Order: sequence, then structure tokens, then C-alpha cells
Amino acid sequence: MAKLTKKNSGFSMDIVFIRQLEVNTVIGVFDWEREIKQRLVFDLELGTDISASAKTDELEDTLDYKAISHAVYDFVEQSSYQLVETVAEKVADLILEQFPVRWLKLTLDKPGAVSIAKSVGVQIERGERN
Repeated sequence: MAKLTKKNSGFSMDIVFIRQLEVNTVIGVFDWEREIKQRLVFDLELGTDISASAKTDELEDTLDYKAISHAVYDFVEQSSYQLVETVAEKVADLILEQFPVRWLKLTLDKPGAVSIAKSVGVQIERGERN
């Protein structure tokens, strides 16, 4: 009898990633921040199953990271939230609702927000990783 593993049980979790997605947007709580655009930088890890696309070699069978990148960029560029926490949650919701992603890890940096640090931000995970 074959040992039951994630591979032969039909379960697959692969990661499609997007690194250093930069968006300029209105973000911050101070009055001066509400009058300018600041840079946010996203790193995304998106859990999915790429086995179908590996077999067919067709874009429609996988996550379209260009479409995801543009969806995130367009959404964030047009937003004007105060907190990076809010932006992170809204972007996670957008991805999970619009794309076939079961799990995501999102890191959001706000470079230069604190003068004595290169960057500050948040990292969140949403969805089911198993």
C-alpha cells in the first residue's frame, strides 16, 4: 500500500511570487502626508496549484501575475488610506476575491516613514495554507 502524502493525495500548494511592486499613493495620518504621494512597496506570495499550467503551458491555467500586479497597482494608486494596515487588508481581500489564490503572504513596506529606519510596514497572511 502506498504511503499517503500530500503529493499523491491530490493536494498541491505552489507559490507564485511578486517582488518589489512599487506604488505611489496618498498614505499617512499627518496633514502633510494627505497632500503628497508616498511610495509603498509590496512583496506577495500567492498559494495556488500550478500543475495544470505546467501540463498545458497556457496562461489561462495559472495565476496571471501581470494581471495581479496591475490590479494591486491600480487599486493602491487610487486609494488614500491612513494606515498601511488598512492597505494590506484591502489588497489581500482584492487578491483573494478576484484571483484563484487559496493563501497569500503580503509584506508591505513604507520606506522612509521613520527617519532612523530604512523602512517600516506590516506582513500578513490570509487564506488557507494547508
